[in-house]
Amino acid sequence: MIETVDVPIVAPAAPVYAHPGDAGADLTATEALRLAPGERATVGTGVAIALPDGYAGFVVPRSGLAMRHGITVVNAPGTVDAGYRGELRVTLLNTDQSEPYDIAVGDRIAQLVIVPIARAVFVPVDELPDSVRGTGGFGSTGYRDQDKPAGAAVRSTGSEDAPEPTTRGERA
Repeated sequence: MIETVDVPIVAPAAPVYAHPGDAGADLTATEALRLAPGERATVGTGVAIALPDGYAGFVVPRSGLAMRHGITVVNAPGTVDAGYRGELRVTLLNTDQSEPYDIAVGDRIAQLVIVPIARAVFVPVDELPDSVRGTGGFGSTGYRDQDKPAGAAVRSTGSEDAPEPTTRGERA
């Protein structure tokens, strides 16, 4: 069973979950505009919410817009704190290098995901405990499972060069 939480809202229309079990509810544009190639713009949704303490909202891109048109949310995920009461605006970016993208009033432009949040208590220490991952950061796990020895747990120091990425369908 999916947990629910009451979220007071002021909006011309509430965000809608497209399918049962979806994590994100669709946010729609309240203004029309054209995004030129490489251009970004902040788009209004007309939605203002009052999240309860212990929850946050994350505004994330719509996968279809990203795949088909190169439209993404610049600061994804955009964080909506429980204390924020203003309109949810979405900063969109057209990553397509040649085609503009038109947004009409009512177009679904992003999704809003509501999640429970744990508040961290940061505890100063002189040294962090070891972990399997260690200090391995960007690229430390490789691009494919074949980039590391079978069955091996790889502990990275972060100094190794990341393997070269390959194009999907290309054999490494």
